[in-house]
Amino acid sequence: MTKANPFQNAIKQLDRAAKEINLNPDVLAILKTPKRILQVSIPVVMDNDRVKVFHGYRVQHNDSRGPTKGGIRYHPEADISEVKALAMLMTWKCSLMDIPYGGAKGGIVVDPKKLSHGELERLTRGYVRSLNGFIGPNLDIPAPDVYTNPQIMAWIMDEASRMIGYNVPGIVTGKPIEIGGSLGRQYATAQGGIYVLGEACGMKNVKCDRSSRVIIQGFGNAGSFTAKILHKMKFKIVGLSDSQGAIYDAKGFDPNKVELYKKETGSVVGYKGSKVLSNAKLLEQPCDILVPAALDNQITSRNANRIKAKIILELANGAITPEADDRLNKKKVLVIPDILSNAGGVTVSYFEWVQNMQQLYWEEEEVLSRLQKVMRLSFKKTQETAELHKVDLRIGSYILAVSRVAEAVKLRGY
Repeated sequence: MTKANPFQNAIKQLDRAAKEINLNPDVLAILKTPKRILQVSIPVVMDNDRVKVFHGYRVQHNDSRGPTKGGIRYHPEADISEVKALAMLMTWKCSLMDIPYGGAKGGIVVDPKKLSHGELERLTRGYVRSLNGFIGPNLDIPAPDVYTNPQIMAWIMDEASRMIGYNVPGIVTGKPIEIGGSLGRQYATAQGGIYVLGEACGMKNVKCDRSSRVIIQGFGNAGSFTAKILHKMKFKIVGLSDSQGAIYDAKGFDPNKVELYKKETGSVVGYKGSKVLSNAKLLEQPCDILVPAALDNQITSRNANRIKAKIILELANGAITPEADDRLNKKKVLVIPDILSNAGGVTVSYFEWVQNMQQLYWEEEEVLSRLQKVMRLSFKKTQETAELHKVDLRIGSYILAVSRVAEAVKLRGY
C-alpha cells in the first residue's frame, strides 16, 4: 500500500486551521511554501577507500519569527516530502511554544547503523560543508533527530567552527555538555511530553498511578526516557517496542531492565515473560495512554477504530494522519498533538542556544522549571483556543501557531 505523502498531510492540517480563522489566501500561499529547499550530494571516502555519494536535504520553511530551527535525521527512507513536512511542523511547533524561531529540517538518506564511526564522522562533516552559508546561530540552527545524537552535533559544531574560523557553539543544539550543551536537553522531549500529559490526564480523569496502563511505541531517546520517567511516577508500562518488534505484558515492565536487555541483545523483543507483537498490533492493545514515539503515519484510517487508549501522547512527528484524527475524535480519544507533545526538545534547544549566545549557563533545576512553565502555558492556551473555536486540540494548536506566524508575516510586509 502506498505510503501517505507527509507534506500533503501537513498541508491538510494547515488548511483546516486556515479555514477556521479565515486566513488571508495570500498569507496562506506563503505559509504553504518553504522559503528555501537545499538538496545536496555528499561524497564520502569509505573505509575501503572507495567513494560513495550520499544525498541530503535541508528545508527552511519560514523565518518570519526568527532564525529557522530543526533537527537532522539520518534514515534510509528520508525524502524531500518528509523533510518539507517536518520543517513546516517545526514552524508551528516553535510558534506554539512562543519561542523566536521559524522551522527547518534536514535529512540524509543513509542507514547509519551500516557505517563505521569514521564514515559517520566524514559524512557529517561533508554535510555541514555542503550547507556552508546556509546555517548559523542567527540563520538556521540544526539539532538531533532520528538516528543522530550529541556526538554528531559535536562534529557539526566543530566543522562549522573550522569554516568560520572561531568557535560558534550556538550554531547547533543538542551538543554534549562539555562543549556548550544544556543540562536537561537529553531527555527534554520526553519530560516536556510528560508535563502536558499531566494536564491531559486531569481532563480525562486518568490517574497518575499503576491503575493507568501505558503503551510506548519506539524505544529510542524519546520513548525510552518517557517510559523510565512514567515508571518512576508509578504508571504501569505494559507495552514497549523498537524497530525489531514489540513486547506486551499486562502485569507491566520495568523499562530500566528492558533497556539493559536491549543493550545486551540489540532489541526489546524476547524480554522475559513478554508477549511478542508487531509494532502495528502493539498500538491496538488495551491501555489508558498510548505514546507513539517512533515514526510518522502509524495511526491511520485503517487502524484508528481499533485504538483502545483514552489519551494519545503523539511524541513522534506526524504519527497520526488527518483521517485518523477524525476517527479518534469520534471515539472521544484525547489526542495531544505532536507540535505540543514533543515540543520540549525544541524548547530546551532554545534554552541551550540562549545560554550559548550569552555564555551564561543554567543549573538543571532552572532548565526544567522553565520547561514546565512553557509546556503548561502552551497546553492551557491550546485548550482555550480549542474550546473557543469548538475544535480538537490539534486544530486548536494549529490555529494558535498559524495565527502567530501569519501575523508576523503581515507585520513584516510580505
